[in-house]
Amino acid sequence: MKSKKRVAIVVIVILCVLVSINLLKKDLWEVNEELLREQITSIEQSVETINLLDFTPFEWDVVYSFDPYTSKDKVYETVGYKWDNISETVSEGMNQIVFMKEEKVICYIYGYPENNSYGLYFSGETINYVAEMLKVNDNLNFQVFRSSNYIYLKN
Repeated sequence: MKSKKRVAIVVIVILCVLVSINLLKKDLWEVNEELLREQITSIEQSVETINLLDFTPFEWDVVYSFDPYTSKDKVYETVGYKWDNISETVSEGMNQIVFMKEEKVICYIYGYPENNSYGLYFSGETINYVAEMLKVNDNLNFQVFRSSNYIYLKN
């Protein structure tokens, strides 16, 4: 009887550990956002323009910049599927950027540039009246601007 209890306890502990590991594991789009932040915030002071492809540490084919106040449903509709429980932007100064590769989200930027340490602003092809889109073969040259708290790129 004692051995059955021990086995049950060991199984429960193993399951708890596995669940904890999965909860702590970051999604690809979160990891890529952190890598992108590191790349952009490391741009040297003397640099005035960059090519976005040179500073994205992952492969992508399309990037969307969603207008402020775009509903979650419109974001999901535009990218083609619901990939996470995202938030809607609540003011004009926020970024909501989605990088995609082969129709899958691989990087998601959300929030105020001053909180994220960087921001991306671009204009491209208008999609569904709620987003701008750039493709990997578009002109991806961005000007580098700095403020006291963050760096931002603008095409």
